[in-house]
Amino acid sequence: MIVLAGGDIVLPDRIVSSGSLLIDSARIAAVEARRAAPAGAAVIDLHDSYVVPGFVDVHVHGVENHDSLDGPGSIAAVASRLPRYGVTAFCPTTVACAPGALATALDEVAATRLHRPVRSARVLPAHLESNFINPDYKGAQPLACLRSPAGGRTEGDFNGHDILAVIESRAADVGIVTLAPEIDGALGLIPRFVRAGHRVSLGHSGADVDQAFAAIEAGARHATHLFNRMTAIAHRAPGLAGAVLAHADVRAELICDGYHVHPAMSRIAIAAKGVNGIMAITDGTAGSGLAPGSMARLGGQPIRVSDQAAVLDDGTLAGSTLTMDRAFRNIVALFQASITEAAMMCSTTPARAMGLTGFGVIAAGNIADLVVLDRAFRVTRTFIGGEEVYRAG
Repeated sequence: MIVLAGGDIVLPDRIVSSGSLLIDSARIAAVEARRAAPAGAAVIDLHDSYVVPGFVDVHVHGVENHDSLDGPGSIAAVASRLPRYGVTAFCPTTVACAPGALATALDEVAATRLHRPVRSARVLPAHLESNFINPDYKGAQPLACLRSPAGGRTEGDFNGHDILAVIESRAADVGIVTLAPEIDGALGLIPRFVRAGHRVSLGHSGADVDQAFAAIEAGARHATHLFNRMTAIAHRAPGLAGAVLAHADVRAELICDGYHVHPAMSRIAIAAKGVNGIMAITDGTAGSGLAPGSMARLGGQPIRVSDQAAVLDDGTLAGSTLTMDRAFRNIVALFQASITEAAMMCSTTPARAMGLTGFGVIAAGNIADLVVLDRAFRVTRTFIGGEEVYRAG
């Protein structure tokens, strides 16, 4: 048995000050409101620290010069580096790509889900920020890879049906699919994806509010990086973002760097949907963890790390350089949320969105995926299944 003693334990509804977490056989055995030291237990002193549930990032392309579409070994490399930022589980995220590259990425998702590399974050089913988006809202997505799910003629080397064939052949390893509901064939595809067990996310879209509501009615329950690359909110034309904020059944991703979305708009989103309806994401790229001026890749495209984000050669935003520990810090410092609310957004809500039973909440019987933060919200230790996989220094 391991005891994490003396830290402030962050529960969904309160913080247990100077408490203890007892961990036995990969699970939380008990939460004690005192300093506990059972006979024979290994006691880790966490005085002057917070203990929060492990962070779950459902939208991350890469980190520290590794991108999910770099080929064999890339997702394992990302998984090995994320625990230092407090991430205990993540959805490897792909941009639009050719069928062969997608198949390679999903094959590695399958392999790393089955055999988690040592001292690495858990790999969840992938998030496909897919080929089925609106070219006018593509952002840094490669235009040459965008397709209609209706199929039709082959554009270049493949068409939409070829992408769908890869998804269907590896359905168990596809968790989230982002699409624009207004493009040809997308609305009819939503129920098909839902029946296959995928979480349909609305994003990179020019949908108006009625098209967005139709997509939600069809089964979409997720929104990709709220406010970014979607129709803006106006008081007589709420657009996709307005539909997401207004509909209780949809959980929305929020890039919590204070740059992709102004802190005031982030506060509005949290107020509208509550922390049960907003999940913190990084949209992190291979530039995350690198110094400004560094070069990296996003789906094979060169990106440059700026002071605030990652950009293409033409200055187009190409994802972020955010990490989940900084997202947690920003939620408290910039968005003026509580520590318990930050834990909900970084851990609980994304875990629930992905259907992860026993994860994302500190409670007896749950899996001991945990992060220890100092008072400045820096990661000092990360535990996965009760095993320490990262320690600062």
